[in-house]
Amino acid sequence: MSASAVDKQDRKRAFPVRVLLFFRQVVEELRKVVWPTRKELSTYFVVVVVFILAIMAFTGLLDAAFDWLIMRVFA
Repeated sequence: MSASAVDKQDRKRAFPVRVLLFFRQVVEELRKVVWPTRKELSTYFVVVVVFILAIMAFTGLLDAAFDWLIMRVFA
């Protein structure tokens, strides 16, 4: 057999081993994660929702202002 055929066989055999290694490493990394407490999570949630609402209001005001301006210019 040629060297490339042996390499392909080694890769095929190693695939399940590589998959298991990947999942083992994922679990190890997840153990290192510092998960937020319930209070921190609720605080982060409120901050994100308020920020999104502020951006929505800002975008809505810009939309209304540009609409008014365009209607004045082209009407």
